[in-house]
Amino acid sequence: MKKDLGVKPYVFPMPVLMIATYNDDGSVDVMNMAWGGICAENMVALNLDETHQTSANIKSRKAFTVSIADVDHIAESDFFGIASAKTMPDKFERSGMHAVKSTRVDAPIVEEYPLTLECTVKDIEHGVGGFRVVGEIVNVIVDEGILNAQGKIDPSKLNTFVFDQFQNGYYRIGEQCGKAWHAGAALMKK
Repeated sequence: MKKDLGVKPYVFPMPVLMIATYNDDGSVDVMNMAWGGICAENMVALNLDETHQTSANIKSRKAFTVSIADVDHIAESDFFGIASAKTMPDKFERSGMHAVKSTRVDAPIVEEYPLTLECTVKDIEHGVGGFRVVGEIVNVIVDEGILNAQGKIDPSKLNTFVFDQFQNGYYRIGEQCGKAWHAGAALMKK
């Protein structure tokens, strides 16, 4: 039997994305967000609250990076979602993480995260869904340790986790349970 739960933002899994920008003074800001993802082959979409410092930074610098949080840095990643750069200007320094300036966009790359997308702002929308930023991916940087023998990202080596909106939990990702565009191929022959 099914039960109505009303209107809830219940989609699982939700990615844990780390959005890094520069503040006006050049200091690093990183925000933990789950309301975003790939929206085209070379585009990402971020649905943010416009009151965040990250939103102001994106509007000012027209660039950001998106890193995939990994289990090794779950405490720091969660902290980036708890702390606000508006009330804690030294938020990034408190994390103990390190950043370098991207050579392609006006945004920082957090060195500890194994996968980072460097993005420029292509569009900013104010609509029914709120403040939405569409960024063009201009490059992807990865730690070589997460690549397989063919030079592709191995999700089990990425060691990432996802957000659970049902109980506010984080869950590790890793085990492959099927092959995309193959698992359902037999049904094409019916």
